[in-house]
Amino acid sequence: MPLQPTSGAAVASLVFGLLGLVGSWCMFGVPSIAAVVLGHVAARSTKRGLRAGHGMAVAGLILGYLVVVPAVIVSAVVIGFMGPESAADSINGLIAFFFSLVG
Repeated sequence: MPLQPTSGAAVASLVFGLLGLVGSWCMFGVPSIAAVVLGHVAARSTKRGLRAGHGMAVAGLILGYLVVVPAVIVSAVVIGFMGPESAADSINGLIAFFFSLVG
């Protein structure tokens, strides 16, 4: 039986999951979100046997969710305690601060 090609989405999910776990605090969680999305896509194609790499897809999902779930919980708690208007003002201040550093 010939070997099946490894799913590119599974590999990308694992890479983004590792990248998000290591540097999510400075990349706003974008790699972790990409890991979750690509992990679900890869898990679907590898579960049906179309491609190899189901373990990588699952690992990418786990790593992605390790960052995304706590970030959502912390964001909800902060917004709950601060109130939506105060949280929006704080976020706008942070964005203005980052743009002042860049340009």
